[in-house]
Amino acid sequence: MGASGAPRRVVQVLTQQHGGPVDHAVDVAVGLAGRGVDSHVVGPPGPGTSRAERAGVVWHPVAATSKGDLAGLVRLARELHRLRPDVLHLQDRRAGWVGRALAPALRGTRVVYTLHGVPDALSDLVRGNRRVARPRRRDRLYYLHGERWITRWSGAEVVSPSAAVATYAVEHVGLDPQRVHVVPNGVDPLRFRPRGPSQPGEPGAARPGELVVAWIGSVEPVKGLDVLVDALGAVEGVRVLLAGDGASLEALTARLETTGLGERVDLLGRVPRPEEVLGRVDALLLTSLAESCPMVLLQAMAAGLPALATSVGGVPEVLRHEREGLVVPAGDASQVAAALALLRDDPERRRAMGAAARHRVLAGYTLDHCLDRLTALYAQEAPCAC
Repeated sequence: MGASGAPRRVVQVLTQQHGGPVDHAVDVAVGLAGRGVDSHVVGPPGPGTSRAERAGVVWHPVAATSKGDLAGLVRLARELHRLRPDVLHLQDRRAGWVGRALAPALRGTRVVYTLHGVPDALSDLVRGNRRVARPRRRDRLYYLHGERWITRWSGAEVVSPSAAVATYAVEHVGLDPQRVHVVPNGVDPLRFRPRGPSQPGEPGAARPGELVVAWIGSVEPVKGLDVLVDALGAVEGVRVLLAGDGASLEALTARLETTGLGERVDLLGRVPRPEEVLGRVDALLLTSLAESCPMVLLQAMAAGLPALATSVGGVPEVLRHEREGLVVPAGDASQVAAALALLRDDPERRRAMGAAARHRVLAGYTLDHCLDRLTALYAQEAPCAC
């Protein structure tokens, strides 16, 4: 640590290539580099690597693809030991296990683990979330008892992007409340900013009386894709730009063909620049069955868009019903359809909620807000682990 207690070298650790935790980790690494910190990322190269390196972040390309990838896990552990950071920030579940297991050997290193979300089989333990997968016998052993043990063993601080998941960590995992910190995700308001209305004939431009919404995320069961299709079938004059890839893409494509809705959903695949998609739509649609603090919600709000989102996890902490958007119960396609119709028919209301959404982000959910909270945590004296 520096003389003021501020860390000189901070290492973000990833084992994933895509997703919200990866985007967040890259944003944090870039922001720290901009503040003069010796900022590093250890993990597999991905879409954010070049952006990080251009900003002065040192990227160490180490891949640990699964719990069974022993060679990759050993390489990851060796690289972390070699770097000897002041702060080791673990940004996904597999990285969290490796880094916390190694923590006692990294004397002088402060270990921080961000609990971005909850396994699908335990998702209903977070308020507002629905259960997404059938629990297995090992889930409580691994994700509750194991998490409690490895956190105590390591003396790590645990960050949650939402109060909902922080409550889960204390009440269900059994973590010490002094070691659980709520630090909401943040976005760059210059990268994600409002753009003017689409011009007639421009690709993706809405037709008169039509609502165009963005759906951005991993195409997985937890994202409520059946709700998306059912709601779209119940309301006219709505088109979706769907950006993402995942295990459920084939099933989604088949349902769209079967229902005749394929012409109203543009499948864009995974996109490296979500701001370009957000710049082509009137609103964001989030149909998730479980969340914590979704990055895409903050990105859309920063871009001056209203959001229609399900009331899951930390979403209601950020998005207030009828102020920055509309919040409906998870899994209720009829309410999603009704809310889409309301947004379609009231452009002035959309614009007012979009302006309020950007103001909400500027007031508390920018990347600088997130970095201020993280750097304060990096520098503070840890509570006694005894």
